[in-house]
Amino acid sequence: MSPAPAYSVVVPTIGRPCLAECLRALAAAEGHPPHEVIVVDDRPAPDGDLPLEPAGLLLDRVRTLRTGGRGPAAARNAGWRTVRTPWTVFLDDDVQVLSHWSRLLAEDLRAAGEDVGGIQGRLRVPLPLDRRPTDWERNTAGLENAAWATADMAYRTAALTRVDGFDERFPRAFREDADLALRVQRAGWTLCRGSRITCHPVRPAHWWASLPVQRGNADDVLMNRLHGRDWWTRAQASRGRLPRHLAVTGAALAAASCALAGRRRTAVALAALWTLGTAEFALTRILPGPRIAREIAGMLGTSVLIPPLATRHWLRGVVRHRHAVPLGGDR
Repeated sequence: MSPAPAYSVVVPTIGRPCLAECLRALAAAEGHPPHEVIVVDDRPAPDGDLPLEPAGLLLDRVRTLRTGGRGPAAARNAGWRTVRTPWTVFLDDDVQVLSHWSRLLAEDLRAAGEDVGGIQGRLRVPLPLDRRPTDWERNTAGLENAAWATADMAYRTAALTRVDGFDERFPRAFREDADLALRVQRAGWTLCRGSRITCHPVRPAHWWASLPVQRGNADDVLMNRLHGRDWWTRAQASRGRLPRHLAVTGAALAAASCALAGRRRTAVALAALWTLGTAEFALTRILPGPRIAREIAGMLGTSVLIPPLATRHWLRGVVRHRHAVPLGGDR
């Protein structure tokens, strides 16, 4: 059997405690260790050293870089551009590879044809067994079906070089991986799913955690500009509820306008549409969940706030990315 190609691991981090568990799991994986582990410190203002000791036997292969809070796309770019191995494996700092990960990764890399530019790991999100999962837990579990997620994604370093890596206009961990995948495929490479498995625990979150997530609607605008409106299908991505959020928000604004103009009946009808839309959204999130008081209260509150917040971020994206040039240069 031919030897497996060498690879380097790039882990962007903002110093979360989960980094220690990520490095510990990577060190415990048997079979085909990485040539190097590049931990990219993206904290805007580091207030101490990162916890690298859990890397154990791999500690002498760990190298750190600093990017000063420029976001995960920039952090990953800083990491892979220093790689000297044929393959670069991106891991998020909140994942934990399983014990056979290195061995199965070796099989993935060995089996890759010359046309294969990237190989995705299989993510597993552990959910509670004694109750129904919360809305936040279900959203995290959606990563199991996400295509080309860089939580565990191996790319041929030559493919990254050809497309110049991640687009740093994506400032958060959202859509930057889908954008890269589409550009790698556009450059003539194929992407596939591998056999290795990585655990992605659900990180603790406040009841309002779904509100900051709405910033991603601005990134969807950039995806539309770069890749066309059919990118959802090609990237195997979920379409989301933005059209409904726009409609619900529009109904609320129109109801307020009609009320101010003295058009009472129209205002009442539009307010009823807003109420129905908001109730449908809340029930969609509440019914599959544990239905405990705290979860229900959080879902009710955020279901009122999410539509206008999503609309606001979408409009900001429309303005911010109005000059973005589609791939190929055609407007």
